[in-house]
Amino acid sequence: MSEYDPVDPPVALTVAGSDSGGGAGVQADLTAMRAHGVFGASVVTATTAQNTRGVEDVNPLPADHVASQYAAVADDFDVAAVKTGMLATAEVVETVTELVADFDAPLVVDPVMVAATGDRLLSPAAEDAYEDLVAAATLVTPNADEAAVLTGNPVETPADAEAAGRELVALGADAALVKGGHLSEGAVGEDVVVDTLVRAEGDSESGGPTVDRFETPRIDTDATHGSGCALSSAIAARLARGESVRGAVGAAVEEMTEAVRRGYDVGEGPGAVNPTVLGEE
Repeated sequence: MSEYDPVDPPVALTVAGSDSGGGAGVQADLTAMRAHGVFGASVVTATTAQNTRGVEDVNPLPADHVASQYAAVADDFDVAAVKTGMLATAEVVETVTELVADFDAPLVVDPVMVAATGDRLLSPAAEDAYEDLVAAATLVTPNADEAAVLTGNPVETPADAEAAGRELVALGADAALVKGGHLSEGAVGEDVVVDTLVRAEGDSESGGPTVDRFETPRIDTDATHGSGCALSSAIAARLARGESVRGAVGAAVEEMTEAVRRGYDVGEGPGAVNPTVLGEE
């Protein structure tokens, strides 16, 4: 009989919807976490009928079942970081906010509110319910469209992204990463993506929040399905490993370029990013 030789990785939890096409949601989250050497647990908030061409149906799960899943995980695992994705309804947003209220570890909130087509995914009530969850976040990671929904102001340039990040920090988040993939290409150059990180941690010179900008090459592809999920999960995994917010964000943003470049060419629509390359040295 061989000797049992287990590993003891950090545990991260994703609270998000399931993607039947496999490119985003819980499926992408767990792959990204595993790529970083982190054990991923999951709480499913909704099931979807989707593929590379789009979303055909969404079935939110009851909030009490979401709470039961969370309780089962929290009762058994030493969870070192939580990441939230698609929460689907106001009741689920409020339930998750209550569940993480006493969570004493990093919380990454990816506010999945706007589809790649620009369509709003949540009711106004669900959008409003995000305010308390954002306030509880270690890091909130909206794209430009979602930052505009959260702040009520247009986000079209890196300057707008910084202003939105500052407003999200003022709402209570420890830090905000406003992703630049949806910014006007004319504002940043067609070959560059600018992601803006604002941290409540003060800048010694200005006395205000600390601002960092990350510039990465823009890959010539529409196959970016799952990029937001993979990025926020990569950051959560790195935080679970004990990295700083600045370090986790910088490393995850840099490696996402390769995840997009080496994306999956599957299905008849645009493909998906490749989370398996995340965490590669």
